[in-house]
Amino acid sequence: MSGLPVVSGREVVRVLGKFGFEFDRQKGSHIILFRSEPPTTVVVPDHRELDRGTLRAILRQAGITPEELTELL
Repeated sequence: MSGLPVVSGREVVRVLGKFGFEFDRQKGSHIILFRSEPPTTVVVPDHRELDRGTLRAILRQAGITPEELTELL
């Protein structure tokens, strides 16, 4: 597994949009995205840099590999 890139929350939201996720709502600095097939909800903090553990958890919940994320950045 390759290393995770340093990305912002907005960049992750943009990439998740390419995987069918849509903006649902925002509460404070947290952007909530959803996908209907398969039903999935993901919360992305709107920070300038996401911690590696946070990014890894978001990718796991969305069913995306780090390599797919890197390709679409």
